[in-house]
Amino acid sequence: MSSRPSRSAAPLPSWLTWWQRPFPDANTLLLPGRRPALVDTGFVGHADETAAWARAHAGGVELVVNTHWHSDHVGGNALLRAQGAAIAAGTPEAEAIIRRDPGCCAAEYLDQPVAPYTVDVPLDDGRALRLGDADWEVVRTPGHTPGHLALWQPDERLLVAGDALSDYDVGWVNLALDGPDAAATALVSLKRMAALDPRVILPSHGPVLTDPTAAFATALRRAQRLVDDPAGAVWYGARRIFAFALMIRDGIPADETERYLNARVWLTDAARLLAMTPEALAAELITTMLRSGAVVLRDGHLYAAAAHTPVAPEAMRVPRPRAWPVPELP
Repeated sequence: MSSRPSRSAAPLPSWLTWWQRPFPDANTLLLPGRRPALVDTGFVGHADETAAWARAHAGGVELVVNTHWHSDHVGGNALLRAQGAAIAAGTPEAEAIIRRDPGCCAAEYLDQPVAPYTVDVPLDDGRALRLGDADWEVVRTPGHTPGHLALWQPDERLLVAGDALSDYDVGWVNLALDGPDAAATALVSLKRMAALDPRVILPSHGPVLTDPTAAFATALRRAQRLVDDPAGAVWYGARRIFAFALMIRDGIPADETERYLNARVWLTDAARLLAMTPEALAAELITTMLRSGAVVLRDGHLYAAAAHTPVAPEAMRVPRPRAWPVPELP
């Protein structure tokens, strides 16, 4: 079971409920009230748990808002929509999902399962949203993904930052899919969020950030390194994607790991950007992550060392986006 959710504590207002979740789930923000809303829905393997938690704390959900479409943020969308919630997401990602683009959620590219869903409410920069009993503003923050967004609550000066930053790092950027300027775009988005001067930052991973000045100073330095060192940015993304793959599969047999990696499009793209063969990159990725302690070898399997919640294998059996059915719109 994942960590026990709790009511929000100071410095968060009493009218929201925050759930800090371990990987492979993103943190979840629940806003009860006249329009109960949920920001991000975790991983598909824990969708029932997400829905039950929202039901227990708010009686249900009317609107889901996704900061972006990666699998750890949209895994409960399909179930919650079937239970009556509308789904809202940044316009670039919303449009791709509605037209059933095979690249939706980067699910096939990253080899991460996402249950089929659609978006009912595309969100543009500056849009006002009533979530729970408070008014929030959509802030486009591309970089980690082109459609990434943040949410800003000006009265309490709360910033929901998605994967733009956390207490330990900034979100990885995909230079192969999103172009060589993706890191610079992420840096601009960080500067835009910092200019809002939030009192508290709610990130998608790790604890609530109560010293935004320090958090942004660290994040801006790290993001600048991704801009200055494109090869380092590629390595950073590869390490994050591989670790996540190990988490959601409860490890991979050591003698099958290189074969698994060599079959991945993301690794082939990373190898091209690094002027390496996929085979050489796969071998070096495993070696360096074992050496650093990010990956551990146990009983003939490689496992991610970071804390994470197990996922039932049957939860992984969902269709790829290219096989998603045409959405049923109201």
